[in-house]
Amino acid sequence: MSDSAAQSVYAIPMRTKFRGITVREGMLIQGPLGWGEFCPFPEYDDREAAGWLATALEQVTVGWPKPIRDRIPINCTVPAVDPERAHAIVAGSGCRTAKVKVADHPESLAEDVARVEAVRDALGPDGAIRVDANAVWDIDTAVAHISRIDKAAGGLEYVEQPCRTIEELAAVRRRVEVRIAADESIRRAEDPLRVAVAGAADIAVLKCTPLGGVRRALQVAEAAGLPCVVSSALETSVGLAAQLALAGVLPTLDFACGLGTLDLLAGDVVPESLRPVDGYLTVPRTPPCPDPALLKRYRHPDTTRTAWWQERFARVSALVRASPTS
Repeated sequence: MSDSAAQSVYAIPMRTKFRGITVREGMLIQGPLGWGEFCPFPEYDDREAAGWLATALEQVTVGWPKPIRDRIPINCTVPAVDPERAHAIVAGSGCRTAKVKVADHPESLAEDVARVEAVRDALGPDGAIRVDANAVWDIDTAVAHISRIDKAAGGLEYVEQPCRTIEELAAVRRRVEVRIAADESIRRAEDPLRVAVAGAADIAVLKCTPLGGVRRALQVAEAAGLPCVVSSALETSVGLAAQLALAGVLPTLDFACGLGTLDLLAGDVVPESLRPVDGYLTVPRTPPCPDPALLKRYRHPDTTRTAWWQERFARVSALVRASPTS
């Protein structure tokens, strides 16, 4: 696909600050099979952004493998909000699993405990709670905080990426009873098998979008050799469709997936958003098509930022074309 293909740069406000951002930016691109999404976070360099573009190109030029399941169980996502808001998010989601953001700042433990307690109250005793620390703890902090949060939750399903390195994850895993899930350690590793060999995690969190597409993510899952959870990279419905396509083709899927993230955005580019119904999402066969009116509504209002995305797309496209695996 040429750099001159149809493109649209969007800016969609977040309902709540999440991952440090209040506006989600990205680019939609059109190819022979429909639309794809290129939305690496601004701090990612061109090399890392190349995986995001490869996913979009697979979506618009090759398509996805045939799924083996029609619908995917979904967890709701609870940002670093107060307990009342956390309770309302879970109670209104229809999901039986909740992923709760923790470690939003260095002194957050009391807030994290209160948030998790509210989530347990909303779910009842049978729901599953998982937490995500986004790799900010050191080993001793992780061990201490996991113990407190696990107690508040009445038992955690798992803790996602409590520390940054594979070695730190392995050390934490040896000292806690709660399962450990690896996210960044999987998608940023040269060899995903290292996570399993090092005894660093019980679960692999896969994000199809940064990994380079559904087929590449399937290879990573096989290499990791761990049970997998598919998680969103905070895309619109166009990009989220690829994540669902991955969840639909994994050989086994024992856990709810983190794909109910559109509620974090104040809008979408398609009229029928990929939002869970009764805790499930249907696996799409083809990408959803953006609505022209919504593209216009969420078109980035800053021409400087639009140019920044267009220049980034051109640079990363050149990298992808030059890659021997492209």
